[in-house]
Amino acid sequence: MSQSAIKAPPAQVAGVDRRNSPSAGERTSRLLEQSWRPAALLLACFAAWWVIAAAELVEPYLVPSPGATLDVLTGKADYIWQHTWVTTYETLLGFLIAVVVGVFAAVVMVYSATVEKTLYPILLFAQVVPKIAIAPLFVVWLGFGIAPKILIAVLIAFFPVVISMVTGLKAVDPEMLQLSSTMGASPWQTFVKIRMPASLPHLFSGLKVAVTLAVTGAVVGEFVGANEGLGYVILQANGNLDTPMLFAGLLVMSLIGVVLFVLVEIAEKLLLPWHASRRETSVTTTY
Repeated sequence: MSQSAIKAPPAQVAGVDRRNSPSAGERTSRLLEQSWRPAALLLACFAAWWVIAAAELVEPYLVPSPGATLDVLTGKADYIWQHTWVTTYETLLGFLIAVVVGVFAAVVMVYSATVEKTLYPILLFAQVVPKIAIAPLFVVWLGFGIAPKILIAVLIAFFPVVISMVTGLKAVDPEMLQLSSTMGASPWQTFVKIRMPASLPHLFSGLKVAVTLAVTGAVVGEFVGANEGLGYVILQANGNLDTPMLFAGLLVMSLIGVVLFVLVEIAEKLLLPWHASRRETSVTTTY
């Protein structure tokens, strides 16, 4: 390659095409293009729900109409919000504990083969045990307070965090590790400057799975024994055949999971602007 080609910017190098940053209009167009399909699917589902309820293809006590569900959401907003806050608090606390403990456990497992061989089978065993089966034990041991719900949320969200973090820490290019060692970097500097940044894309993939599972864990704990939370609302509505309230609780629970997932997505975009999947300006080859 000639000296002029080496000094030329990527857009001027033969076989390389640099795409400029998209404008605000292009970003809006891209967002609309990405969102219209799921939006259309949701509208189709609600339309099918409305048709089934309006045509009385199913008894109202089995499938309420969208209007009846909306009336519950608006008419009993304070009641639903009170229980929504409880479930959200349990979910967030369980998720945060799972992240802290999971990241720490992953780091220890990567840096110690003995710990990995000892801890990994136990983690796998804990993951395959149905949480709904052991949830009553937590209620017996910890009572009907908030602790069992948080513990179940931690157990469900813990495994994706550990696995994704271990994968990310092990996915570092060995040549980068050798280079840092050659240049005299300490193990801590290598971890902070190389291993940790390289593992973040994998970690965030696990966090997006874990945060939705944490909602499930909190609700499962409320199913077993609680006097507040969306799980309690759903369980009471099911026992009273109050399907509008049941559907309202399910919708709000799903909304919590979606909102938390989006928040993790936003955090990933803010913290990992350098990652290939987040670049708005990219360089592509045209060979």
